[in-house]
Amino acid sequence: MRFRIIQHQRLPYRGQVSIERLFGEIRAFLPGNFEVKTATSPYHSKGFLPRMANLLAARRQRADIHHIIGDVHYLCFGLKRSNLVLTVHDCAVLPRLPYWKRAIMRYFWFTVPMKRSAVVTTISQTTKDELRKWVGDLADKVVVIPNCIRSEFRPNPQAFSTDAPVALQVGTGWNKNVERVAESLRGTGCRLEIIGLLNDAQRATLNTSGIEFTELGLITHDAVVEAYRRCDFVIFASLYEGFGLPILEAQATGRPVITSNCSSMPEVAGEGALFVDPESTVSIRSAVNSLLCDQALRISLIERGYQNVERFRPNVIADKYAELYERLLQKSHFDAGNSY
Repeated sequence: MRFRIIQHQRLPYRGQVSIERLFGEIRAFLPGNFEVKTATSPYHSKGFLPRMANLLAARRQRADIHHIIGDVHYLCFGLKRSNLVLTVHDCAVLPRLPYWKRAIMRYFWFTVPMKRSAVVTTISQTTKDELRKWVGDLADKVVVIPNCIRSEFRPNPQAFSTDAPVALQVGTGWNKNVERVAESLRGTGCRLEIIGLLNDAQRATLNTSGIEFTELGLITHDAVVEAYRRCDFVIFASLYEGFGLPILEAQATGRPVITSNCSSMPEVAGEGALFVDPESTVSIRSAVNSLLCDQALRISLIERGYQNVERFRPNVIADKYAELYERLLQKSHFDAGNSY
């Protein structure tokens, strides 16, 4: 018997397609008894009327299971609770909002959608623990299913450049710690490549840091893959991550990783990274110097990265979602059979 699954996804802005790409990989490995379709919201999720139109469009869909795969939590108001799965990717926005906006956001973006869902998944134990802080016992219903590594990230061995190593920085948001990374690389001889658009303050810091850098901007996905292949190591000393995909992307490519000892990053990196205090330029610089001076360390990190990334292959993560869907279908059929 085949079951129809609809995965509801946002209409992404340019450069914001990571969620959609990840679930595209997962869908390819779901068992044949699931007929999985996507329903993309017709409008960007901004403003009341576009969101209402998106909600009504979702409500017209028919499926055995509806799965909101992220960033359009409000669609739950148009879907039945009994067969609804909601994936929450992080709650990083909440601490940064003023009190009254935070209260509204917490209630309508997290508390109510989680109450109106049969199952809630999230991408790391760290995010589940954070959700408990904001929604209390509602977090008990949360199942942790990690993100997967996309198949185009694969081993690409190359000799490490000891003359002018290229460090890759992925992202320029408030949490990506660009200024401290720049300061940490001062005097190391490294050249920094940055995926993302720098703001004026970040660009000014980099211009006065004395390091050579390239702002790659919002590049295509193929160009992102090539940037990983071109670099000598990835520096991802982020202040906060709900997951931290660049860690896995670097490991899968065969590049040493420097990342933070906080948030979800140790959970994702396993034993395949050098960990630093992201608020300490001394800590970050020490890790960079260790990497530059120690070939055995670099080889070990690459090998352990390859081993770690196997936990996040699309087929492994698809199996976890398939098991969750099966359990929900069984429960739905049991409840329907006992509702007379």
